[in-house]
Amino acid sequence: MSTRTDVQLMEAARTGDDKALDEVLARHEKQVYRFGLRMCGSEEDAKEVLQETLFTAFRGIHAFRGDAELSTWLYQVARTHCFRLRRKRVGVPETFQPLDAPAATRVAAEDAAPDMVSHARQMGEVLQAAILALPEAHREVLILRDVEGLSAEEAAKVVGIEVRALKSRLHRARLQLREHLSTLMGEGARGQAPACPELAQELSEFAAQEVDQATCVRLEDHLSRCPRCTEACDALKRTVSLCRRIPGDEVPAPVRAAVRQALSRALSA
Repeated sequence: MSTRTDVQLMEAARTGDDKALDEVLARHEKQVYRFGLRMCGSEEDAKEVLQETLFTAFRGIHAFRGDAELSTWLYQVARTHCFRLRRKRVGVPETFQPLDAPAATRVAAEDAAPDMVSHARQMGEVLQAAILALPEAHREVLILRDVEGLSAEEAAKVVGIEVRALKSRLHRARLQLREHLSTLMGEGARGQAPACPELAQELSEFAAQEVDQATCVRLEDHLSRCPRCTEACDALKRTVSLCRRIPGDEVPAPVRAAVRQALSRALSA
């Protein structure tokens, strides 16, 4: 790996340095591709998001002020391209299955699958369908926080909202995702009692290990006395854990090759 900074690499790539271009891709292609895939739902759209995001970044690198990580800026650029794609697709049927479609079959509990590799792939598909069923504003914060692992401050900067608003939106996204997953995994019939309303958002943050020590102690004391909140918290923990283990980190080789070729051609023009 080069010791050059991201900005130095991008400027070098603009002058025809193929090694610099390869290193920029190695450093950032996964995060941008993953974000595009989770937001848009198809490899073709994710490829377009990756290509357009990096091309925009190369072309506008001098506008990068350096007051945030380059990765945060790339998420902002990718987010813009995702929204543009969505506007282009207005009136076009979605490519993912709705949650009540026959093809979106229910999945057995995780410990019941004999073939773990196949089950992991199936769980990834179910999770992706559930994420795509979220409203766009909820989907993006959940992807940034629970899939990509950005801090609340970083995610809020990408989305352009206050941290408090982001936490509230993320809480609603986690609850919705939990409900979608329960339906897809055949757990809906059991029903899930809601958590105590005054603690609902804090429990969401507690489940994701995002609270300070004092809040943690207070909530643990409450959970020891409240089965309803314990059940809700355990379900949220499973949801967050699934998001953090979602498969699909690698950019497919054909996609990477096509994006690299397009970028190389555009940068040399």
